[in-house]
Amino acid sequence: MMAQQKAYILSGLLIFILAGTAATRPQDGDDHYTNLKVLPKKISEGDMERAMYVFEKQLGVTCVYCHVPTKNEVPKRMDFASDEKPEKKIAREMLRMSIKMNKKYFGMSTIAEILNKPKVWCRTCHYGFPRPPGLK
Repeated sequence: MMAQQKAYILSGLLIFILAGTAATRPQDGDDHYTNLKVLPKKISEGDMERAMYVFEKQLGVTCVYCHVPTKNEVPKRMDFASDEKPEKKIAREMLRMSIKMNKKYFGMSTIAEILNKPKVWCRTCHYGFPRPPGLK
């Protein structure tokens, strides 16, 4: 009787471990983003979500400000890899500038460090607007 209980418990633990392992993605499998030119190619989904959320809040925009919908897909989704909108190019230039300033003036050495606690970021100039106030 005791041996049978142990076998059930061990079987249950094994199934639980296998299900948990199957549900997780491998760390090196995060290269599903395409056309990244400034952000790291191996950025995690969580870091990408955080970065895009920060851009939204600090610029007062939504995804469609820089990204276009897919052309031949139903239902329509965002084509995040597309460079069709000039705002995306400008956003990359601004991101490069912010990274450069954080490295040069504040001694930050890695993109990860800058993404987590930047000293200079969108809000520094934009104050929640797509174009910094005072620019025409």
